[in-house]
This record gives sequence, structure tokens and C-alpha cells, in this order.
Amino acid sequence: MRKVFTILKRELAGYFATPVAYVFIVIFLLLSGFFTFQLGDFYNDGNGQATLSGFFNWHPWLYLFLIPALSMRLWAEERKQGTIELLMTLPITLPQAVLGKFLAAWLFAGVALALTFPMWITVNYLGDPDNGTIAAGFLGSLLMSGGFLAIGSCVSALTKNQVIAFVLSVSICLVFLMTGFTPVIGIFSGWLPAAVIEAIASFSFLTHFDGLAKGLIEARDLVFFASLIGLALYANTLLLELKKAD
Repeated sequence: MRKVFTILKRELAGYFATPVAYVFIVIFLLLSGFFTFQLGDFYNDGNGQATLSGFFNWHPWLYLFLIPALSMRLWAEERKQGTIELLMTLPITLPQAVLGKFLAAWLFAGVALALTFPMWITVNYLGDPDNGTIAAGFLGSLLMSGGFLAIGSCVSALTKNQVIAFVLSVSICLVFLMTGFTPVIGIFSGWLPAAVIEAIASFSFLTHFDGLAKGLIEARDLVFFASLIGLALYANTLLLELKKAD
């Protein structure tokens, strides 16, 4: 783990060495605030309750574009600049490099998420919310960002072009969202058995994030995100091995 931590520190320092990190954080915070207070109708909750449901409801769609923008550089940039060969000469294994780079990006996304804490303070100032539910929502959001990021990291290993990596990542992540989107489920409900629809929906980020956003921490949701991240990082390693063999 010491070698993984070394890669993590190297990558994390690289984020904050350029304006990209600060631009990402500012855009994330501005969009989160806009969607929550304007489109989320924060001050006019129909139930008269102090919640952050409007805040969390927009996270899947924010991550759909922002996380691929973060992940597209993970391996595509290394391959384009030729620094991946230098990385492979270091006394670390490929899985350690993959895990270190992923954890650095995930930690950076977590920092951006943590900086939204004023919303939590605001909702406590305005009312008496269920802080356990809010904490579960933040946990779900962090896990979901990790899922998006793991997919994006895997895709980034496929190409040297960051734009292509971004487009492919958005497309794949969109599929993982839409399979649990209520209007999409409604389209298929008329001609597919309920068991099949439920099976398809079980692969959706929305299906597993919605429960966490409502304060329901269930093992199946935690296992889903952990399994998705693990499988994507394993595929990431295999792809890099194949590219190294070329």
C-alpha cells in the first residue's frame, strides 16, 4: 500500500499543480448550487420539510459529464505524452499504478463533494433535517462518483485521445443511468416481463443511489458499487497489459 500511496500523492499533487482542478471544483459547486436552489426548488418544498433531496437528485446528471471530464486524462494523457512507459519502469506493479491513480482522482472528487458542506449547514439553519439521511446521501454520492470514475479510468486506457475517452465514458455511464430511469423503465414495462425489467434496472446507478439518497443503507447497494469499481479497475489493468504488449 505504500507504493499505492506514493502514486496517489504524485497524482493528487498533479491535479492541484494546474488550473484544471480549481476549474473543476468551481464548476461543480456552481452547478450544484444552481440545480439545488433554482431547479430543485429548495425553498419551496411541498412537504414543508428541510431536506437536501433536491441537491442529491441532480448528482447523477452532474457526474455524467463532470466525472468523465476528470477521468479522461488518467491514462489517455500518459499514453499520448509517452510517460506511461516511464511509469511502468518504476518499482511498482500495474495494479498498484491503476489503484493509485484511481484513488487520487476519487479523493479529488471527494474534496469537491465535501466543499458543498455549506448546503448541509444551510438546511440545518432553516429547519430540523434528518442528518443521518443526509450523511447517507453523501455516502451514496461518493460511491456513485467512484463508479463513474472507475468506468472512465477503464475507458481512458483504450485511447490516447482525451476527447474520445470523454465521449465514450459519457455514453457508457449514460447507459448505466438510463437503465434505471423511470420513463425508460415505463417504455419496456409493456412488453418485457417484470423480472427482466427488474434485472436490467439492478445495473443502474439510479436504482442503487436512490435508496442511499433516502437514507437507506443496504448491503446490496454497497456491494453493487464496490463490485462495479473492482471489476472496472480489473478491466483497466487488463487493457493496459494488452496495450503494453503491443
